[in-house]
Amino acid sequence: RALVCRGSEIPVISEEETLDLHLKHYPGGVALWGAVAPIYDTTRRELDRGIHVHARKELGKTKVLDETVRAVCVFAEGMPTEGTVVTELDAIYYMVSSVFGYKTKPIACTYCGAWHLDRDWFSVHPHQRHLCASCGRYFRDHEFGIGNPTEFLRAALRMPASATKPAGRTVDIRQSEYPGGVQIWGSNPAFLWTSPVEEEEGIHMHAFASDDDTAPRIDDTFSQVVMDGVCLDPAMVRTSMAQAALPHLGGRILSADCPSCGTPKFCRAAAAFSPSRRHKCDSCRQEFAPPCRVRKTILNPVPAVLRELADLAPRVPQRHDMGLLPEAP
Repeated sequence: RALVCRGSEIPVISEEETLDLHLKHYPGGVALWGAVAPIYDTTRRELDRGIHVHARKELGKTKVLDETVRAVCVFAEGMPTEGTVVTELDAIYYMVSSVFGYKTKPIACTYCGAWHLDRDWFSVHPHQRHLCASCGRYFRDHEFGIGNPTEFLRAALRMPASATKPAGRTVDIRQSEYPGGVQIWGSNPAFLWTSPVEEEEGIHMHAFASDDDTAPRIDDTFSQVVMDGVCLDPAMVRTSMAQAALPHLGGRILSADCPSCGTPKFCRAAAAFSPSRRHKCDSCRQEFAPPCRVRKTILNPVPAVLRELADLAPRVPQRHDMGLLPEAP
């Protein structure tokens, strides 16, 4: 089996890069997420992007699968015998849409029947006219929406989106305690979650005691993370992670304080992916334009927080390029 991923970012995905996942083999629960670059990474490990897989034989026991792959072919009772395939781009853009509060839907090209994936700008703007990546034709859906093939999988399994709850844990560390480096992600909802236990949301952290460690000493999700006295906000971190997966926003995500009262500005909801010339302070309601060369910007305190953490880090953080291509009208 060779799979061609929808979109030009990724070439052919081979059989060796595709995980065959039989749900009946993992009654303890299966979870699939879109894996993207950490927003902060002082390790020297390679970028791990694609679909992250957790699977357990028994509920609450050790994971027998904990890996990241480029595509997953899911097999389950009532599904096609050849399985249902989801690729890394499907998973990544499901993450983006869900973080910004948009529900995706199953959309197929009315000409060739190929599953449709809305990427980049289109993953956060519901629309009715779509361009098929398989046959190259424009087609119209019967309603405005955002297409994502993960919805075909959930529909085949008759499985709704998973419920989430705050992680409820806190962590307070110094970066110098983990010479192997620290990685930070915002949590994002799984596009497939078969466990009866609610999924946790917050900030996910890996911390390594050395570069040679195969597994992190800290590998968990927290409601509050403090590093070297610097506090990270889960909503801001989650938003920053999703913004980094929208290449058309490149160079527009900045940190700026209100010039009147000094409050850091955090753009929420649609303003978090829609650049604007002026911003209104949430505290004093003063309108201002940040001093920068870019006319339209999106403000998030996270870049400034990460610069502060980098100044306190034992070594310079890595910068990852996920190689996603911009798509905008």
